[in-house]
This record gives sequence, structure tokens and C-alpha cells, in this order.
Amino acid sequence: MATCTTPSSSPMLTYSSSTVHAQDLTPSILSFNSNKPTFSLYPLVLKASNDRKSGLKWANFCPHRDSKHVVVAAVAAEAEVAEEKEGVAEGATARPKPKKGKAALPLKRDRMRSKRFLEIQKLRENKKDYDLKTAISLLKEMVSTKFVETAEAHFRLNIDPKYNDQQLRATVNLPKGTGQTVKVAVLTQGEKFDEAKNAGADIVGGEDLIEQIKGGFMEFDKLIASPDMMVKVASLGKILGPRGLMPNPKAGTVTPNIPQAIEEFKKGKVEYRADKTGIVHIPFGKVDFSEDDLLVNFLAAVKSIETNKPKGAKGVYWKSAHICSSMGPSIRLNIREMLDYKLPSNI
Repeated sequence: MATCTTPSSSPMLTYSSSTVHAQDLTPSILSFNSNKPTFSLYPLVLKASNDRKSGLKWANFCPHRDSKHVVVAAVAAEAEVAEEKEGVAEGATARPKPKKGKAALPLKRDRMRSKRFLEIQKLRENKKDYDLKTAISLLKEMVSTKFVETAEAHFRLNIDPKYNDQQLRATVNLPKGTGQTVKVAVLTQGEKFDEAKNAGADIVGGEDLIEQIKGGFMEFDKLIASPDMMVKVASLGKILGPRGLMPNPKAGTVTPNIPQAIEEFKKGKVEYRADKTGIVHIPFGKVDFSEDDLLVNFLAAVKSIETNKPKGAKGVYWKSAHICSSMGPSIRLNIREMLDYKLPSNI
């Protein structure tokens, strides 16, 4: 219940737990005059009144014979607003409650990770964009397996491969190699048979090799074919296609110049293509390479993807870029810095 107390010198209104002095209120909020020292607002009936001269509106809560006016609603509203602000200030400084039950468990993706992975994951910030030089140094620092891992790059592009003019498939020559031994098989006939052997092909054959592949022979990493053999190679589509080994002119594995193709793949030529979500995955060396060698290979891959941009790609071409080792967490790259990066003159 609200009460109004009026000392002779300085009237004071008390509403609920908040105290408001009359001298703190503007004349537009308070219009008060009373000869009685103390009275209660509860039993009085509020009636709206309007002053024609000043345009003020107030609630007439005093008995009719006294003609005394006070704006009770304004005082009450000010007190309530002050209390709400105090409550908000207290809530802002309060500490969040600790999570309990399922909310306290780690994320689902982290529950499947090994202790080794979770430990090295702390070396990098999850949502930070790293510059290229720092990212490669961090990549080498996070290696903790017993074997030599492959350094991988993953680029998310603004393309939709379901459209023919937005498909991306090409090759890139890594200047410092892949760090892997590539076993090359060649399908050819006639004079090119001897050329392939002299160029360093590991396996050379014709129709006999086709029959071996149909029987399950797959002991090679790349299969190169001469154009005159493609009619016979077409029957291997269901076997080689899912494994990514089917000869294709875009991948450089169907060519009349077989010696050159063998030399390029032996030195470090890598084929890449965008998957159905528009992401390109490229290995660009081994983690035991020097930082400069990894940097040269990575920039060669970026330049190749930029050069082979599909005609149907619109808007921002590069959406995100990450590098990682085979068994390590990914490191997010700063796209603008990556595209503008220039190799030092001494590399």
C-alpha cells in the first residue's frame, strides 16, 4: 500500500520501498498541495483531471472538498523503473552458473578424438585467421605421430559442381614434389610401348594389362593411356572410376606424349577436383619438408585453382581455406593475406 507523508517544510512521497523527494521531481510530474500531515492512497478513488492552461494531466486522489491534486501514477512508475534498473545491474554482474549433466559434457566431435589430438588442438585458436607463414610453422609444430604425415590444403569455393559451368578439375605441378613415390602404369601399343619403358614407367601393357585390371590388379598410383587405347579402356570405367584412376584428358592422363606425362607425375604433378560441396582437397607435401618448400608448393596450388576458375563461378570465389596434417587439427587461413602473399626473393 502506498502512503503519502507531507512535512511542513519539504513534502516527501513514499511508494513501496523507494523514496522520492518532491524537490527532485519536476513540476510537470508533481502537483501537490495538502494541509493534512498523513493520509493513505488506498481507500481513495482516482479520477483523471486536466489543466486547460498548462495542458497537464494528473490523478485526483484527494477528497472532493479539499481540491488537492497529486500525480500518483508518475511517482509509482519512476519508482518501478528505478527498481528494474537495479535488478538488471545486479544480474549483469552475476556469474553464469556451472553447466551440469549433459551440458557439461564435451562436444560430440571431441568425444571421438584421441587424447593426443585434444592436446595438440590447444596449440591453435579455433576461430582465428592465421597468416600463411605462421600457419605453416604451427602445422609443423603440431605433428606428433610416429610416421611422416602429409600436409593437406582444403579450399571451400563458391561453386556448385552440379552445374557444368561450375565444375573444377585440373592438375598442378608442385615445384618441390609430393614426397611420395608414384607408381605409374601405362596403357599403349606399338612404338609407344618402348617409349613408355624408356621414360621410366613402372608397368607397361596393352590388352593384357586391361584383362589384369579386370581381374583385380591395382598395384599402381597413376594410369596413363594413349588416345588410341581409350576405346578399349572404356570397359574399365566401373572399376577405375570410383578409385579416381580412370584416364582423363583434363587430368593429363590421356596424352600422345607419354614420356612427358610420366616425368611430370614422377616429379610431383597432382590432380585435384572439387567435390559435390565445392571443396577442393590437395596434398602439398610432407610435414618433414622445410617451411619454405611447403610454402612454395602451397602457393603453386593456390595459383592453379585461381587460374582454372570455372566460367560459371560468380561473386566471392574463395570462401575459406584451411591447412592441416593427415592426423592433426585444421588451421584457418586469412584469405586476403593468402592471395596477396609474395614469396621472398631468396626462396
